[in-house]
Amino acid sequence: MESTESYPPEELTNRSPEPSEDDSAEKPTHIRFLVSNAAAGSVIGKGGSTITEFQAKSGARIQLSRNQEFFPGTTDRIIMISGSIKEVVNGLELILDKLHSELHAEEGSDVEPRRRLRLVVPNSSCGGIIGKGGATIKSFIEESKAGIKISPLDNTFYGLSDRLVTLSGTFEEQMRAVDLILAKLTEDDHYSQNVHSPYSYAAGYNSANYAHNGSGGRYQNHQKEEAGSTVTIGVSDEHIGLVLGRGGRNIMEITQMTGARIKISDRGDFMSGTTDRKVTITGSQRAIQQAETMIKQKVDSASERETE
Repeated sequence: MESTESYPPEELTNRSPEPSEDDSAEKPTHIRFLVSNAAAGSVIGKGGSTITEFQAKSGARIQLSRNQEFFPGTTDRIIMISGSIKEVVNGLELILDKLHSELHAEEGSDVEPRRRLRLVVPNSSCGGIIGKGGATIKSFIEESKAGIKISPLDNTFYGLSDRLVTLSGTFEEQMRAVDLILAKLTEDDHYSQNVHSPYSYAAGYNSANYAHNGSGGRYQNHQKEEAGSTVTIGVSDEHIGLVLGRGGRNIMEITQMTGARIKISDRGDFMSGTTDRKVTITGSQRAIQQAETMIKQKVDSASERETE
C-alpha cells in the first residue's frame, strides 16, 4: 500500500554498515516470513496504523496473506516485504523489533531470549544459501552467530515449491543472518520473479491471496471431497490437554479450520501397548491431513518448551 503520510526518521539499530550504493543495493528484492495470526494483527495495528507507519519509515511495501489463510502445514500467516535491499531490511527490522519487544515485555525477563524467524524461500534458491558442500551456510552461521536450518521440501502439498529457512538467535543475530541471506538471494535473477506470485500454490490449498494491511474476507471452507475416511493417531496422556485446549477451545478451532471431526478416547482408553490416548479424525483426506498437522504442532511446541 502506498502511503502519503510522512513520519520523522527513526534511528534504526546500529547493526552493520549500510549497503553500498551500487546496483545490487538498489536492485528490487523481497523477503517472506511466517508470523502467528496474533502477531499479524500487531503488525497491522489499529486501522492499519502500524503497517502504514512501517511502510513510510522503511520505504518498503509490506503485504500479508489474508486472515485465516496460512502457509501449508502451519497455522501461520505470511508477510512479504518488497523494495530495495535497504528498504526490505529496514522494514523487517521494524517489524521484528516490535514483535520481539512485545514478547520480551510479556515474559518480563532481563535477558534477551533466542527466538525463531522462519523465512519462506523458493526451493530453487536454497542451493545458493547452502553453497557447495554447505560452505555458504556454514559461513553465514559463523558470521552471524545465528542458527540457520533449511527444511526439506514438503511434497505433501501439491504445487508447494517453497522451503522454510529457520533462523534462531537474538534479534541482532537474526538480522545479521537476514543481511547475508537476502544479499545472496538477490543475486539470483529467478528469485526476484517470485515477487509477482508470492503464494501461488495457495489457490489449491486454502485460496490465499495477498492483501494490503492484512484485510481479508471470511475464511473459505475447503472444497468438498469424498468424505468418510477415518484415521486414529496416538497422543500421550500428558499432552492430550493441549489438543483439547481450555474449555475445548483448541479442538474446536481445529475442527472449524479443517472441517474434520475429532474424537478423543476416554481416560484409560489407550492405543494398544501404549499410554497414548486415541485421537480419531474423520473427514476428507485433506481435512485429516491438516488436522493431524495442527495437532502435531500443538504437541511439538510443548515438547520443545520442555526440553529448553
